[in-house]
Amino acid sequence: MKMMKGAVFIGLMAGIIGLSCFTPKLMASEVPAPSVPSGPSAGDGMRLEDQARLPDLIVYAYEQNPAIQAAREAWRAVVEKYRMSTSLPDPQLMVTYFPDPIETRLGPQDWNASISQRFPFPGRLSKEGEVVAQEVLMARLDLDRTVRDVSVAIQESYHELHYIRQARSIAGKNAGLLDELRKISETAYAEDQATFLDVVKAQSQTGQLRYDMLLLEELEDTERTRLNGLLNRAPGAPIGELAPVAVRPVVYTLDDIYAMAESRQEEIRTADAQVSQAERRIELARYQNLPDFSVGLFYAGIGQPDVAVPPPDSGDDAVGIQFGVSIPLWFGKNTSRTRQATADAQKARAMKAERINQSRTQIRALYFRLRNAERLMTLYGKEMIPQALASMETAETWFREGQGSFSDFVEIQATVYNFQLSLARARADYGKALAGLERLAGLDLTRQEMESAGEIKP
Repeated sequence: MKMMKGAVFIGLMAGIIGLSCFTPKLMASEVPAPSVPSGPSAGDGMRLEDQARLPDLIVYAYEQNPAIQAAREAWRAVVEKYRMSTSLPDPQLMVTYFPDPIETRLGPQDWNASISQRFPFPGRLSKEGEVVAQEVLMARLDLDRTVRDVSVAIQESYHELHYIRQARSIAGKNAGLLDELRKISETAYAEDQATFLDVVKAQSQTGQLRYDMLLLEELEDTERTRLNGLLNRAPGAPIGELAPVAVRPVVYTLDDIYAMAESRQEEIRTADAQVSQAERRIELARYQNLPDFSVGLFYAGIGQPDVAVPPPDSGDDAVGIQFGVSIPLWFGKNTSRTRQATADAQKARAMKAERINQSRTQIRALYFRLRNAERLMTLYGKEMIPQALASMETAETWFREGQGSFSDFVEIQATVYNFQLSLARARADYGKALAGLERLAGLDLTRQEMESAGEIKP
């Protein structure tokens, strides 16, 4: 009889432990990581010293950037939190030994053991899982946002560094031309074909250009350090020749960009997840106001009684089944839970509306910068620079024929130099503004991916 009762107790105890171990789980591998274009791995970093392409830099940063690595591990940590939140509480085992056994009708009680398991009200654990699932989604969106921000920062730094190198090349070519002009002016002055003021102007232009070249060299070192920081490389690590980036027109209207930002932008999607999480917290607060249940088993080891005529069932071990329920009496605490969750939901909705308004403001400002840079590229590339080059040829001809002054020739050459710098600056500003717009819109704005206005293909 004792062996049968002991086997029953052990079997029921194993069942309680097994039930407490059966919980749903959400593995990090079940949630896809952000996709990135194929490119060189971190081991191919030496290639960046020869030639650097924008996609290669983005892939390299995805593997090496510390901010992306931290966001990725934070996302994985929150994924593991899902299993902890949806698991049953640990079962509790209690064993009592009596040095001086307690005498009972069946005999002395030497020891007893009990095991119990608490069960939350049905539906509460699944609701807690829904709350954590929204937290997992927000962590994933935070990872996407970090990847996006690093990618945009690399694009902006790439365009800026490309502009600085272009400006240095333009300055170097103009410096050579100005040296020739300075020599011509000095020769012309010696032959009474130019005034001393012409010589001074040529020399001053040369000095200003030398200063610009020195300044551009310092700016290139600064921008290279910033780009290497995004790539998690040494500040002075060399970056090879930058491949030119084509100027691509935007194929969406401003209203389309507004609509896409509201459905794709990570900050707005995070705010939407916060609203959904707050609504689920309201439902969870109602479950928290309901009782929890406990189920347990009790087993007591009974010895043989020290009596002359023991009863027939003497020495039989005692087995009992326990059941308990929590009593949620503190109604004020329960009401406060619901009110707190409701306030959090209203706050999340307000924050989402605020984020949408901020996004629209940022989109409009970047859209203006994009269009302005586009107009400047057209103005300088198709009108101002060709006209200035033609004027410089005319001024040179007039000077050689004695019909114009050398100062006009030098001033027009300086104008051509400034126009060339302005064109390079406009191209860099266009690329940076486009990167910022794509960051807010959440997709490539230079490729049509919509069937109709406001309808985005999956």
